[in-house]
Amino acid sequence: MAAAPLLVRGAIRGFRDLVSPADLFRIAASPDAESRVVRRDGHSWRLAQGPFAGAALRRMPSRRWTLLVQGVNHFVPGAERLLRRFAFLPYARLDDVMVSCAAPGGGVGPHADTYDVFLLQGAGRRRWRIAPPREERLDPRAPLKILSRFAPTAECILEPGDMLYLPPGWGHDGEALDTCLTYSIGFRAPSAQELAVAYLQSLEDRIARRGRYRDPGIRPTRHPARLGDDIMDRCLRLLRGMPGARAERARFVARYLSEPKSHVTFARPARPIAVGAFARSIARRGVRLAPATIMLYRGRTLYVNGEAFTADAAAGVLRRLADRRSLAPAPRIPRAAAALLHAWYLSATCCRAPRSEHRTISAVAPQGGSDERPRRATVAAAGAADHFVARRVPRRLRPAPRRRAAGAAHL
Repeated sequence: MAAAPLLVRGAIRGFRDLVSPADLFRIAASPDAESRVVRRDGHSWRLAQGPFAGAALRRMPSRRWTLLVQGVNHFVPGAERLLRRFAFLPYARLDDVMVSCAAPGGGVGPHADTYDVFLLQGAGRRRWRIAPPREERLDPRAPLKILSRFAPTAECILEPGDMLYLPPGWGHDGEALDTCLTYSIGFRAPSAQELAVAYLQSLEDRIARRGRYRDPGIRPTRHPARLGDDIMDRCLRLLRGMPGARAERARFVARYLSEPKSHVTFARPARPIAVGAFARSIARRGVRLAPATIMLYRGRTLYVNGEAFTADAAAGVLRRLADRRSLAPAPRIPRAAAALLHAWYLSATCCRAPRSEHRTISAVAPQGGSDERPRRATVAAAGAADHFVARRVPRRLRPAPRRRAAGAAHL
């Protein structure tokens, strides 16, 4: 495709919208649709994932919000016909028609796509500012990929029937001038990483290896969290002939053995505490691992719920925590250990359990209730009555299917 943006005035003369805002609201309420709402408040952004209750969408404020619905061509025959207008390109490259409904001032912020996109304006007007590709730096505070450095070099206002083409990598920021509908025709452009992972996943059904881990001569141990050479050697023998150096396979085995089951969730902390208060809590009440947490170690490397951590200065005390699942109150805990535990706590979900109640599978809601959603997590450390859980990204080769909410989400 072209290497530069292209603005086409009146690309589809007399274009009439394929959906109304009410139609889009109905689609966004379906659990079969992928939808999200982006709201802007000054320099901050809020993101909510669908499905959405229709009443919630109808109660949205008068400005600065955008509803985006992917794959509208799966629900609306006219959107499918619009997608087929681009049959001058290979079907293997066509993706879907996304429709956005925006209130005045609404938009999703400056961003860059990794694929070609055609933006066809429906009802209303939208101002687009665009910038050539540059090194991407994202706003770490935003819940979506917002460019932190965006220097537009051109601007245009699209009216009904106008279309803007943008090549991959071009920064763009669209702001609704009126209540408007925009149709985004996207294209597939897989990355080398995506193709490689998908190819390796396709080999899974062709792998037929025999054998299972066994240790008939195992002896009692005083260090149950330690990953000894005997365990590692037995696991590595099962992986004999697989790609990768021995050290790489060993790191994989250690992470794999510390992986919780896929259904394990923990609740996000309602009121995180600072590092000083955290250290004082450990001194007064000790610290323990949440029941669902798996914490192992090999040398000075800790493997906690599928993640690896190096803890040189704190290795001794953290190994004891791994072996005993708890540490008694102590006047002082090594600063490095407290810092690592607190870092896990801050990057995680956490909840304070009622003193008389301990759950095994998921962290318990705070006394008085919590509106926090359960999350997949890793590291869990706790004071005598608290669970602290650190978030993780699953490292399974085959990604889990996306789970949709059973009911409609309220904004």
